[in-house]
Amino acid sequence: MAIIIGLTGGIGSGKSTVAKIFTTLGIPVLDADTTAKQIMNTNPSIKEALIALFGKDVYVNGQLNRTFLSQIVFSDTFKLAQLNAIVHPAAIQYAKDWAAQQSAPYVIKEAALFFESGSAEGIHKMIGVTAPKHLRIQRVMRRDHISREEILKRMEHQLEDSLKMKLCDWVIQNDDQHLLIPQVLAIHQSLTIL
Repeated sequence: MAIIIGLTGGIGSGKSTVAKIFTTLGIPVLDADTTAKQIMNTNPSIKEALIALFGKDVYVNGQLNRTFLSQIVFSDTFKLAQLNAIVHPAAIQYAKDWAAQQSAPYVIKEAALFFESGSAEGIHKMIGVTAPKHLRIQRVMRRDHISREEILKRMEHQLEDSLKMKLCDWVIQNDDQHLLIPQVLAIHQSLTIL
Protein backbone atom coordinates (compact mmCIF):
# COMPACT_ATOMS: atom_id res chain seq x y z
CA MET A 1 0.00 0.00 0.00
CA ALA A 2 1.21 3.49 -0.84
CA ILE A 3 2.25 6.02 1.77
CA ILE A 4 -0.73 8.33 2.39
CA ILE A 5 0.11 12.02 2.63
CA GLY A 6 -2.51 14.47 3.85
CA LEU A 7 -2.85 17.86 2.19
CA THR A 8 -4.72 20.37 4.31
CA GLY A 9 -5.30 24.05 4.85
CA GLY A 10 -8.11 26.46 5.53
CA ILE A 11 -10.71 27.50 3.01
CA GLY A 12 -9.10 29.55 0.23
CA SER A 13 -5.53 28.57 1.16
CA GLY A 14 -4.87 26.99 -2.24
CA LYS A 15 -4.97 23.27 -1.46
CA SER A 16 -6.45 22.45 -4.87
CA THR A 17 -3.77 24.43 -6.69
CA VAL A 18 -1.05 22.56 -4.78
CA ALA A 19 -2.85 19.25 -5.44
CA LYS A 20 -2.77 19.96 -9.20
CA ILE A 21 1.00 20.42 -9.05
CA PHE A 22 1.37 17.03 -7.36
CA THR A 23 -0.91 15.52 -10.03
CA THR A 24 1.35 16.84 -12.79
CA LEU A 25 4.21 15.02 -11.03
CA GLY A 26 2.26 11.76 -11.46
CA ILE A 27 1.07 11.53 -7.88
CA PRO A 28 -2.52 10.30 -7.41
CA VAL A 29 -4.64 12.83 -5.48
CA LEU A 30 -7.99 12.17 -3.84
CA ASP A 31 -10.14 15.21 -3.08
CA ALA A 32 -11.99 14.31 0.13
CA ASP A 33 -14.61 17.04 -0.42
CA THR A 34 -15.51 15.71 -3.88
CA THR A 35 -15.53 12.16 -2.52
CA ALA A 36 -17.90 13.15 0.30
CA LYS A 37 -20.27 14.86 -2.17
CA GLN A 38 -20.19 11.78 -4.41
CA ILE A 39 -20.98 9.52 -1.44
CA MET A 40 -23.87 11.78 -0.37
CA ASN A 41 -25.29 11.53 -3.89
CA THR A 42 -24.80 7.80 -4.46
CA ASN A 43 -24.88 5.90 -1.15
CA PRO A 44 -28.52 4.95 -0.43
CA SER A 45 -28.09 4.55 3.35
CA ILE A 46 -26.36 7.93 3.65
CA LYS A 47 -29.06 9.56 1.53
CA GLU A 48 -31.72 8.09 3.85
CA ALA A 49 -29.85 9.32 6.93
CA LEU A 50 -29.48 12.84 5.50
CA ILE A 51 -33.18 13.02 4.57
CA ALA A 52 -34.11 11.82 8.07
CA LEU A 53 -31.88 14.50 9.62
CA PHE A 54 -32.43 17.49 7.30
CA GLY A 55 -35.72 16.74 5.56
CA LYS A 56 -36.57 15.93 1.94
CA ASP A 57 -35.35 19.34 0.69
CA VAL A 58 -31.76 18.19 1.19
CA TYR A 59 -32.11 16.51 -2.24
CA VAL A 60 -33.52 18.00 -5.44
CA ASN A 61 -34.16 15.56 -8.29
CA GLY A 62 -32.07 12.97 -6.47
CA GLN A 63 -29.02 15.26 -6.16
CA LEU A 64 -27.69 16.86 -2.98
CA ASN A 65 -28.94 20.42 -2.49
CA ARG A 66 -25.60 21.81 -1.33
CA THR A 67 -26.85 25.37 -0.86
CA PHE A 68 -29.68 24.21 1.40
CA LEU A 69 -27.36 21.93 3.39
CA SER A 70 -24.62 24.58 3.73
CA GLN A 71 -27.08 27.15 5.08
CA ILE A 72 -28.08 24.72 7.83
CA VAL A 73 -24.74 23.24 8.88
CA PHE A 74 -22.68 26.42 8.80
CA SER A 75 -25.22 28.06 11.10
CA ASP A 76 -25.58 25.14 13.52
CA THR A 77 -22.49 23.43 14.96
CA PHE A 78 -24.53 20.48 16.22
CA LYS A 79 -26.06 19.83 12.78
CA LEU A 80 -22.58 20.04 11.23
CA ALA A 81 -21.30 17.45 13.72
CA GLN A 82 -24.26 15.20 12.88
CA LEU A 83 -23.56 15.54 9.14
CA ASN A 84 -19.89 14.69 9.68
CA ALA A 85 -20.81 11.66 11.82
CA ILE A 86 -22.89 10.32 8.92
CA VAL A 87 -20.52 11.08 6.02
CA HIS A 88 -16.96 10.92 7.39
CA PRO A 89 -16.76 7.18 8.20
CA ALA A 90 -17.79 6.25 4.64
CA ALA A 91 -15.45 8.86 3.12
CA ILE A 92 -12.52 7.66 5.26
CA GLN A 93 -13.11 4.05 4.22
CA TYR A 94 -13.37 5.07 0.56
CA ALA A 95 -10.00 6.85 0.82
CA LYS A 96 -8.34 3.81 2.39
CA ASP A 97 -9.68 1.52 -0.35
CA TRP A 98 -8.58 4.00 -3.04
CA ALA A 99 -5.05 4.32 -1.59
CA ALA A 100 -4.67 0.53 -1.48
CA GLN A 101 -5.26 0.39 -5.26
CA GLN A 102 -2.53 2.92 -6.15
CA SER A 103 1.00 2.01 -7.22
CA ALA A 104 2.75 5.40 -6.89
CA PRO A 105 5.43 5.81 -4.17
CA TYR A 106 2.91 7.92 -2.25
CA VAL A 107 -0.60 9.29 -2.68
CA ILE A 108 -2.21 12.50 -1.50
CA LYS A 109 -5.54 12.89 0.22
CA GLU A 110 -6.68 16.50 0.11
CA ALA A 111 -9.04 17.61 2.88
CA ALA A 112 -9.70 20.81 4.80
CA LEU A 113 -10.80 19.14 8.02
CA PHE A 114 -8.32 16.36 8.81
CA PHE A 115 -7.71 17.45 12.39
CA GLU A 116 -11.23 18.74 13.03
CA SER A 117 -12.91 15.53 11.81
CA GLY A 118 -10.52 12.98 13.25
CA SER A 119 -9.72 11.71 9.74
CA ALA A 120 -5.96 12.28 10.16
CA GLU A 121 -5.76 8.70 11.43
CA GLY A 122 -3.98 6.56 8.84
CA ILE A 123 -2.22 9.56 7.32
CA HIS A 124 1.55 9.02 7.37
CA LYS A 125 2.64 12.67 6.92
CA MET A 126 0.80 15.98 6.58
CA ILE A 127 1.35 18.92 4.25
CA GLY A 128 -0.24 22.22 5.22
CA VAL A 129 -1.02 25.05 2.81
CA THR A 130 -1.31 28.50 4.33
CA ALA A 131 -2.14 32.00 3.13
CA PRO A 132 -3.06 35.26 4.88
CA LYS A 133 -6.71 35.44 5.93
CA HIS A 134 -7.52 38.48 3.78
CA LEU A 135 -6.16 36.72 0.70
CA ARG A 136 -8.10 33.54 1.48
CA ILE A 137 -11.32 35.54 1.81
CA GLN A 138 -10.71 37.32 -1.52
CA ARG A 139 -10.03 34.01 -3.28
CA VAL A 140 -13.18 32.34 -1.97
CA MET A 141 -15.39 35.34 -2.72
CA ARG A 142 -14.10 35.30 -6.30
CA ARG A 143 -14.31 31.49 -6.66
CA ASP A 144 -17.63 30.74 -4.95
CA HIS A 145 -19.45 34.07 -5.36
CA ILE A 146 -20.41 34.14 -1.69
CA SER A 147 -20.28 36.93 0.85
CA ARG A 148 -17.46 37.67 3.27
CA GLU A 149 -19.86 36.84 6.13
CA GLU A 150 -20.56 33.37 4.71
CA ILE A 151 -16.83 32.70 4.36
CA LEU A 152 -16.14 33.84 7.92
CA LYS A 153 -18.93 31.52 9.12
CA ARG A 154 -17.20 28.59 7.40
CA MET A 155 -13.82 29.61 8.79
CA GLU A 156 -15.26 29.44 12.31
CA HIS A 157 -15.65 25.67 11.85
CA GLN A 158 -12.01 25.20 10.87
CA LEU A 159 -9.05 24.98 13.21
CA GLU A 160 -7.10 28.25 13.49
CA ASP A 161 -4.60 28.28 10.62
CA SER A 162 -1.49 28.85 12.77
CA LEU A 163 -2.39 25.89 14.99
CA LYS A 164 -3.21 23.67 11.99
CA MET A 165 0.17 24.43 10.42
CA LYS A 166 1.98 23.44 13.66
CA LEU A 167 0.44 19.97 13.28
CA CYS A 168 1.86 19.54 9.74
CA ASP A 169 5.17 17.98 8.69
CA TRP A 170 5.61 20.49 5.84
CA VAL A 171 4.07 23.93 5.30
CA ILE A 172 3.63 25.50 1.88
CA GLN A 173 3.33 29.28 1.79
CA ASN A 174 0.71 30.31 -0.79
CA ASP A 175 0.80 34.03 -0.11
CA ASP A 176 1.57 35.32 -3.64
CA GLN A 177 5.11 36.05 -2.38
CA HIS A 178 6.58 32.52 -2.53
CA LEU A 179 6.65 30.33 -5.65
CA LEU A 180 4.58 27.16 -5.20
CA ILE A 181 6.35 24.79 -7.59
CA PRO A 182 9.77 24.83 -5.83
CA GLN A 183 8.05 24.21 -2.48
CA VAL A 184 6.10 21.25 -3.91
CA LEU A 185 9.18 19.84 -5.67
CA ALA A 186 11.17 19.90 -2.41
CA ILE A 187 8.45 17.90 -0.63
CA HIS A 188 8.07 15.53 -3.58
CA GLN A 189 11.81 14.86 -3.57
CA SER A 190 11.85 14.09 0.14
CA LEU A 191 8.85 11.77 -0.25
CA THR A 192 10.29 9.81 -3.16
CA ILE A 193 13.43 8.95 -1.16
CA LEU A 194 11.52 7.72 1.91
